[in-house]
Amino acid sequence: MSESKNTLRLGLPKGSLQEPTLELLKRAGFNIVVSSRSYRPTVDDDQLELRLLRAQEIGRYVDHGFLDCGITGRDWIAENNADVEVLTDLRYSKATSKPTRWVLVVPDDSPVKTVKDLEGKRIATEAVDMTKAYLAKHGVSAEVEFSWGATEVKVPELVDAIVDITETGSSLRANKLRIVDTLMESYPQFVSSKAAYADAWKREKMETLVLLLKGALEARDKVGLKMNVPASSLDKVVSTLPSARSPTISQLATPEWVAVETVIAEAVVREIIPRLKSLGAEGIVEYPLNKIVH
Repeated sequence: MSESKNTLRLGLPKGSLQEPTLELLKRAGFNIVVSSRSYRPTVDDDQLELRLLRAQEIGRYVDHGFLDCGITGRDWIAENNADVEVLTDLRYSKATSKPTRWVLVVPDDSPVKTVKDLEGKRIATEAVDMTKAYLAKHGVSAEVEFSWGATEVKVPELVDAIVDITETGSSLRANKLRIVDTLMESYPQFVSSKAAYADAWKREKMETLVLLLKGALEARDKVGLKMNVPASSLDKVVSTLPSARSPTISQLATPEWVAVETVIAEAVVREIIPRLKSLGAEGIVEYPLNKIVH
């Protein structure tokens, strides 16, 4: 373990969040190589030391100071009661941009309609403390057992209900399971230990990382669009563009033409380009974006 002040130890999540997290870091400008036999990925930044760990453990290791900072779910920070500084939410998930949800689940044909119906019953989950707190909040006494995985196959033969994590709910529906209630919605968070947050160099380094990661998230699903437009059609072109801010307009060498550049959602480009073409725009170029920093 390096004790250098100018080294930041960053924990990254293994498992379902690993690939989207590495892709986000790549868009933020960091090239990371992961070996299948090592939990220490390499990165093209000499000031970073990376550790690849289970998301369930990262909050605890940050709290105890074994890591300076990490990316892990809000849910696991709560489950571990980790005392950390939250620098930002990072709104991405393993498959979509929606938050993951911890949900109370029963079989489709179960008589359970609300959490109250689970009085005296058995519940399996990986999030034992979260589930116990939820039951206590609703005044329900039930047995909560830890599940090592494959939780959804345990009802109804082994337990009466489960508390499991879902993003779209499709797997639950495929297994003929029904959601009774949502305990928590969770996004990944960038968290820091108290000691690292108090260190001026480490705090600045973490804030730089957060700036770049948020910029990469902001650019997700957006593209740049630039074109040459007849000055006589400029107002119509600008009104056609669904831009959050006014586009950049530059005068070309030919007075009758201007250059227009903007950022728009990628999903609408296929509809916008033909309309721009019909208004006289030429040299229309669509290009990808890695980061948008406000």
